[in-house]
Amino acid sequence: MRIFKVKPFARDSAKAGITDTDLLSAADEVNRGEYEADLGGGVFKKRIARFGAGKSGGYRAILFFRKDERLFFDYIFAKSNRANINEKELRHFKDTAKMYLEYTDVQLEVRIKDEWFKEIKP
Repeated sequence: MRIFKVKPFARDSAKAGITDTDLLSAADEVNRGEYEADLGGGVFKKRIARFGAGKSGGYRAILFFRKDERLFFDYIFAKSNRANINEKELRHFKDTAKMYLEYTDVQLEVRIKDEWFKEIKP
């Protein structure tokens, strides 16, 4: 499975102290069916632990996922800063997920080259 983080997610997760190793672990859990919510349209919510606080006091990641194929970490927020995403945001995430999950390999490589996506490799 190929795993990517979108540029704003990469910036925000780095500020939060979340490493690529943390993200690889979270992606593996999602691929095994361990996530907090399937929001439909390839959009999922996954808890990511905050250092020293565990998952319940940590972060929530919105990601786009197709089993055994691709996973894109798109948006992250601290549970302490907001309870959840709203319906308008969910519609946007579903539209974006559809686009990202249908990208060809050539389109993916273009987005990597223009630094919108960063591929996370084990």
